Amino acid sequence: MQKRLLIVSNRLPLTIEKTDHEYQSRQSSGGLVSAVDAYLNNNGKEVFSERIWAGVPGVSSEIWDMVDLGQTDYQYLPVFPGEQEYEEYYNGFSNSLLWPLFHYFPSFAAYEPAFFEAYMAVNKAFCRTLCTEIRPGDVVWIHDYHLLPLAGMLREKLPDLTIGFFLHIPFPSYELFRLIPKRWQKALLEGMLGADLIGFHTAEYVAHFLKTVDMSLKTEHDDQYIQWGTRQVQVDAFPVSINFDLFNNAFDHPGVESLRQKYLQMKGKKKMIFSVDRLDYTKGIYNRLIAYELFLQRSPEYRGNIVFVLVMVPSRDTITRYNEKKKMIDEFIGNLNSTIGNISWQPVIYQYDHLDFNELVALYTTCDLALITPLRDGMNLVAKEFVASRRDEKGVLILSEMAGAAAELKEALLINPNDADELAETIACGLGMSEEEQRSRMRSMRDLVQQYDVNAWAMDFFGELDQVKALQLKFEVKFLDNFARADLIEDYKSGENRLFLLDYDGTLVNFSKDPSKASPDSALLELLHMLCSVPGNNVYVISGRDSDTLDKWLGHLPIGLIAEHGAKNRHIGGNWSNEALAESTEWKEKIENIMQHYVFRSPDSFIEKKDFSLAWHYRNADPFLAGRRARDLYEELVEYTVQMPLDVLNGHKVIEVRNKGINKGLAVARILDSGSYDFILCVGDDQTDEDMFKILAKNTSAYTVKVGHQASFAAYNLYTPFLVLSLLDSIVSTQGIESI
Repeated sequence: MQKRLLIVSNRLPLTIEKTDHEYQSRQSSGGLVSAVDAYLNNNGKEVFSERIWAGVPGVSSEIWDMVDLGQTDYQYLPVFPGEQEYEEYYNGFSNSLLWPLFHYFPSFAAYEPAFFEAYMAVNKAFCRTLCTEIRPGDVVWIHDYHLLPLAGMLREKLPDLTIGFFLHIPFPSYELFRLIPKRWQKALLEGMLGADLIGFHTAEYVAHFLKTVDMSLKTEHDDQYIQWGTRQVQVDAFPVSINFDLFNNAFDHPGVESLRQKYLQMKGKKKMIFSVDRLDYTKGIYNRLIAYELFLQRSPEYRGNIVFVLVMVPSRDTITRYNEKKKMIDEFIGNLNSTIGNISWQPVIYQYDHLDFNELVALYTTCDLALITPLRDGMNLVAKEFVASRRDEKGVLILSEMAGAAAELKEALLINPNDADELAETIACGLGMSEEEQRSRMRSMRDLVQQYDVNAWAMDFFGELDQVKALQLKFEVKFLDNFARADLIEDYKSGENRLFLLDYDGTLVNFSKDPSKASPDSALLELLHMLCSVPGNNVYVISGRDSDTLDKWLGHLPIGLIAEHGAKNRHIGGNWSNEALAESTEWKEKIENIMQHYVFRSPDSFIEKKDFSLAWHYRNADPFLAGRRARDLYEELVEYTVQMPLDVLNGHKVIEVRNKGINKGLAVARILDSGSYDFILCVGDDQTDEDMFKILAKNTSAYTVKVGHQASFAAYNLYTPFLVLSLLDSIVSTQGIESI
């Protein structure tokens, strides 16, 4: 079934110009426009029936109404923020805080509250405009750092909307992101999590985002899916690419060939280095020039025999930082040309202007070496364009390891852009590279760019977006609403022999940093006492805790207690017995030694020792570090115990090892075998409680409830232990008994 696609970016892909009598528009160029066009004109035609592009047009609404759009590939949905508001949103928050901080220039970041308020206001304007257009079944694809909060705003208005978000710049480490004021952090991250799929260029950016969400929002994730609200949000790497065929086929284009011959004649027998970048302090142009000067000093034989063609494309030159950088570059080039060059030779040919497509490809295919050395870059498509253009399989690519493209283009000569010595040496190495090695490296890079071109990139993104929406439907969280709650209470009232199976930590009480201090308060004890005092009610607390602790806290109540996930039990009115009595516990010393190693490596984690199990708790440790340690420990324990009668449990902030054949599900099965029940309520919050839910899945008398918003085998969810206690209190109240 075909759907409508709404693409959302800061600006519409249009340039509006005034002629003598009217306003006319032409489609703008750029990486995003090219990427979207390439996909929609190929596979996208079969998926989307309509394409709508939303963004700021760059003119007032009055002028927009007069623009002759002519024949266009898109329907356009203009957004009209106020002029001052847009200035503070764009040049303020977006490009004076997010851009420098995300590119690792924290000293350039401006933390102006007015900028943040304008940023949120413009995102709200986008949300209002989109909500007037969106229909059921539409897909919204949001792009880049200008619109980080937008997905969350749309999700609040339209909960079932399909939303993809892609960030075209790096996502910084948590240590940088945390410099943003906390309230702003929360707005940005929660906004991004409004999407169903969040895409980044590289796995490194994904890892940074996951740690940031972990530390700032304390969310649960498994390195790919984040549990947010009632949804699974997927986070993944999709390295954006280019239209390979466009650049590859341009090699033989007459316009390109004509310009190439002109440049080859100008070049003569000299070597040529080529760079093209937007004016931006992140591009490392100044560092590049310093390294080039050092190269000429160390390799005097190249003086007069090399030329560096440097093209800088105007960008954001109204921002002070950009003007300052341009002035430094201009002065450096002037000084270099005047001191090292002469009347017949200039070491740098410098142009501050745009290049048209034919000129760009002609320079790509004329040069001997492309120098692409950003200090930090989300991807850098120039590197991929250069590779795709070289149908002759010649030329050398020197690429900064700080560019996202470096993760793919391993056959480039990778350098640290801050190391002038290394870059100067690499320039010499690249210029001396044999044609055979050039061909080998170039062929490998061209194959990669051709296979994962822009069309494959977009197909990959939308394929994953479809999958995550299907996953959300499959694992839809069903909260115990008022109607289901009413049915539950009615079934309870009509029952005669009722069974309550209640987990403890995270179900009856909130988790505590110190588990020994999670003892029940007087209100909980009174509630449990009232519940088990009702004739026909049979109450069990089923926990992973040890029997001594459960006995100390709850042993005075006329309830059943199950300890260590079923290893030990005390039935109602009985004494403790060991289900695992015959099982050996000789394994515990070795397992404890393994766990102790991870305690040393994860500050604030600890080991809990029980009669028939050992548990490594990491709730209080650094979430990102402990998460990694937990995966390592789990894998090590699984491998170590593969031939042993042990189970390794990966629970909620805990890794536990216990004797095989012991779990809460089996404990529940034994309780069910001992009696007949016409009403069952089973509540738990952890992975270990899933065994109970599975056992009860086909029992028509059972209500199973998962505490939290994770998908589960339970029939229903409740958000918090407070709501569990509220439910139990309502049940007690039906008997005419009021808990205190």
